[in-house]
Amino acid sequence: MSAQTNLSKLSVGQFAERFRNDMIPLSNTFSYFCASVPMSEEDLKEYLEEPIAALPPAVASLLPNISIMLVPYLERANGKQVAPGKGADFVCTEKPPENKLSWASQVTLGNQEVLLFGLKDQEVAEYHYRFYRGIATLIAARLPEDARERYNRLLREELKAPAHGEVDEESWRLKQSLQRRETGLRKETKAFVEYAQASFIDTMTLYLHGICCDIDVDTGPRQLASRWLRKRLDLLRELFAPPNGYAVFPEELKEHNHDER
Repeated sequence: MSAQTNLSKLSVGQFAERFRNDMIPLSNTFSYFCASVPMSEEDLKEYLEEPIAALPPAVASLLPNISIMLVPYLERANGKQVAPGKGADFVCTEKPPENKLSWASQVTLGNQEVLLFGLKDQEVAEYHYRFYRGIATLIAARLPEDARERYNRLLREELKAPAHGEVDEESWRLKQSLQRRETGLRKETKAFVEYAQASFIDTMTLYLHGICCDIDVDTGPRQLASRWLRKRLDLLRELFAPPNGYAVFPEELKEHNHDER
């Protein structure tokens, strides 16, 4: 279930264009192409089938057609990180220098969004995180306005409290910048919009990853307090309920197991 190809160094856009007709359908939304290590049935399940099956139906309904390309390595052009979808990364067979190594990239190809992942030397848990981050980024760009407003109201409540910390590095950096520069945090400024977007992506990544896998929330000085994080996850659960048989919180899993007995 893999495609072994003698790859030269191609940009992610060139690579996606060259192999777009070799994609293997997984569902009406997802297809994939593997140019990395050979994929067994167990690999296919672990890397593709199980993460996709755990997506909430309301998430799946918002997604465009997605092609997943599994490649050996990804290299950043000039060692610089670019915004998703800009396509400045390259697919390569040899491991790039550490300062140019990338693990995930995104490019738009016609009406398809192509998510590329470097598999060699990447743990499955890290791949799952990056897979769901790619999905969360696509959802953030397509989020219904009422859902966006509800999430932003919750952020404003946190800022007013004030609630310290965030879910991940990008939203934490933007939150600090927002708090340093602004006094009117209730305004819809460019800084707030950028922070809210990053916060949603980071939180949605955690939410989706937690549905699929048993993960631990990082602890540390920048971590959002559990009561505020729970409010965010409760809201996402209301907006994007998990598929049947999946749980968001540990107590739900216990209730599910009890019901089965």
